[in-house]
Amino acid sequence: MRKLELERLISSQPCRERDLVVAMIVQRLIDPVSKLATTRLWHSTTLAEELGVAEASEDDLYAAMDWLGERQERIEKKLAARHLRHGGLVLYDVSSSFYEGHTCALAKFGHDRDGKKSLPIIVYGVMTNGEGCPVAVSVYAGNTADPTTVADQIDKLREQFGLERVVMVGDRGMLTQPQIDKVKLHPGLGWITALTSTAIRQLVEQEALQLSLLDEKNLAEITAPEYPGERLMVCHNPVLEEQRQRKRQALLQATEKSLEKIGKEVARRKKKPLTAAAIGVKVGKVLGRYRMGKHFACKIEEGSFVWSRRAESITEEENLDGIYVLRTSEPAERLSAEDTVRSYKSLAEVERAFRCLKGIDLLVRPIRHRTEERVPAHIFLCVLAYYVEWHLRRAWAPLLFEDEERWEQRQHRDPVRSAEPSASAQRKKSSHETVEGLPVHSLQTLMAELASRARVTYTFKPQKEGEKTKEKTNLTNATFKQVSEPTPVQARAYELIRMFPVTAN
Repeated sequence: MRKLELERLISSQPCRERDLVVAMIVQRLIDPVSKLATTRLWHSTTLAEELGVAEASEDDLYAAMDWLGERQERIEKKLAARHLRHGGLVLYDVSSSFYEGHTCALAKFGHDRDGKKSLPIIVYGVMTNGEGCPVAVSVYAGNTADPTTVADQIDKLREQFGLERVVMVGDRGMLTQPQIDKVKLHPGLGWITALTSTAIRQLVEQEALQLSLLDEKNLAEITAPEYPGERLMVCHNPVLEEQRQRKRQALLQATEKSLEKIGKEVARRKKKPLTAAAIGVKVGKVLGRYRMGKHFACKIEEGSFVWSRRAESITEEENLDGIYVLRTSEPAERLSAEDTVRSYKSLAEVERAFRCLKGIDLLVRPIRHRTEERVPAHIFLCVLAYYVEWHLRRAWAPLLFEDEERWEQRQHRDPVRSAEPSASAQRKKSSHETVEGLPVHSLQTLMAELASRARVTYTFKPQKEGEKTKEKTNLTNATFKQVSEPTPVQARAYELIRMFPVTAN
């Protein structure tokens, strides 16, 4: 963190609040717990002593979070100056986390992504550079639609960060046509996104997209009157095609099994037949669960239910398996078709950020805060912790189950085909050893390995009256500290951090 100059990034002037924020970031990286548990853990480790926060209370941490929330805009501006560049890529995506409580005004019922449909959620969008390094986060009420957050990001890029020329990358659900129209109001801003399956089908029907273009190569560039001034990149991925076909067949079979069950129930009810409305409710639940309603024809009457597959609809969808179309405002001289595809696929880096924030690394949830100000501060604190983790993962890539060559090889790989691990990554996965013969770790197990290093404090006992010693000593009650020698894995981890180049403007 000191190599990243994170302290100066948070505040150029040393202060108690800055020390507490840094300590909370470290704690979230090592063992993410509540603020009360944080203060208790600090009494049993060397962390609080190292960072000078040993006497901190829970209220002190809350006050430091309030201080951090007030400085978020300035910190994000510094991050943008360090990691965003004029004409570069900006990746943006939105996720949500469930909220257990009733007092925060941001907690609303909305599009849940965590499988907790009975709980309200809080929405937040993360902005990164083209490599996935986090730069900013915005927090919204749980009932906020994802596309409506794009306007805020445009304002942030232009007004807060002072960037007139960048290329925003977002998925098809984020950069919808109304949002693209807003981006077009600023000529310096470009975009890359994807077409929906419905839009792709319309291109095929209008013969603007000839599927024969993909017979010999997996990437073709076209234009269409419906998208004036834009370039369309048509891609075909055979691996994705196989996955979609397999998934569709599984969903069709599951739907048929449930529909057969309903049909048998309807046929069995002779004395008191099911009404058409009751049958419709049952059928609707099945079709809604598997989302296969467009592929089935259902005839529902009083005490009667007949269904069949729509073969034509299934065949029509199968013809587009593995095909996706990207759209961009960038001219070919600035961004080739191949680089456009690579740029869109970089959105996976934002998805990785959400996995780290919501998975076992940083544990953004459960959100234990109750006020509308502290919840965004908590999420911002987690993003700052991920900022450190992002750099740690790259520095420690040789020790982790990470493909350390993926950034270097990205420009040389086929942009459409699924990325294959490098030879070094395959070797680590099969042997579970690094080139130096050290065990390969996940980030969690490597942190646990580093945590096993101890600092021991020795104290000389007071000499008892009448006790004879060989030599006179004045070391009564004297203390000294000793840190154990690092293991080979620990030594390699420290070495990789020292060697890792940190670039900043």
